[in-house]
Amino acid sequence: MNVCFPIVQNLGLESIVFDHFGSAPLFVLADMDTGAVRELSNGDLNHQASQCQPLKALGEMRPEAVVAGGIGAGALNQLRRAGIRVYQALGKTVAENMQMLRENALPEMKLEGSCSSHGHGHGSGGHSCCGNH
Repeated sequence: MNVCFPIVQNLGLESIVFDHFGSAPLFVLADMDTGAVRELSNGDLNHQASQCQPLKALGEMRPEAVVAGGIGAGALNQLRRAGIRVYQALGKTVAENMQMLRENALPEMKLEGSCSSHGHGHGSGGHSCCGNH
């Protein structure tokens, strides 16, 4: 399974998962079977608030799942409609979250837990996006 993670700096499996999907400058696509990691720039980084287009952001990348610290409701709905499952990151790194995903320990994102605007902090690794992560 290929899983997408929003990041700031590509350190492979040791990359820190970013707090908010739409604001991440980079993504990595990680192969859950081989551990191979591929980098992709966010193709929708400069979108207007609440106008994230996650499929544009991902470009040609079509993962089976996304793991992020936070995500807006619109982006969450768009990914779901595309058949992409979205999980809440609980670990700090890509590797930690991959292990938790293997163990079915990451919860799927719900609309009531999504970020409602871009007016919150977007630091790396703190998962402070919405205050309820």
